[in-house]
Amino acid sequence: MKRSAPSILVLAVLALTLMPACKTMSSDELKSSIEVVDYSSAWVSKYYQPWPPRLILVPQISFRIKNIGLKPLTYVNFNAVFQFKGDPENFGDSFMAAIRGKAVPPGATSDLIVLRSNLGVDGKNLAGIRDNPEWKAAFVRLYAISKGSHPVPLGVYDVFRDIDFKEPEPVEPKK
Repeated sequence: MKRSAPSILVLAVLALTLMPACKTMSSDELKSSIEVVDYSSAWVSKYYQPWPPRLILVPQISFRIKNIGLKPLTYVNFNAVFQFKGDPENFGDSFMAAIRGKAVPPGATSDLIVLRSNLGVDGKNLAGIRDNPEWKAAFVRLYAISKGSHPVPLGVYDVFRDIDFKEPEPVEPKK
């Protein structure tokens, strides 16, 4: 028992010296380390069937993160909450564990991050969706979360009404 006490003491001191290197990032540190760059948005197809005709379009955003802090960014998750302008309720969301094994060092920019809503606008075709009064201007609230932080708001961004989907041409019967 007496021999194990010094080895336990050595392990405890070693653990205490290594703990500052494993320190998690606070919410304030996370917010001050992230800049959203290269933001774009569009409505994309979630579901399409030609017969009976049905098309569901959902909003999708893409962006990169620039690390403007002093520490590398590791284990950062992103949450996008989509909402129509003028409506009090959310109509969809998306969560992604985007920055994992490969840290984003200070001054560097992340790979492209794409978040797609789980809900959108339903119609029979593109023309039906464009004419649908339920398809209103939308926006997204973007949040970042890291190990040890609370959700940090990164900003509110418009979801443009661009549609990144083209209906296939109808097939003509053979003569």
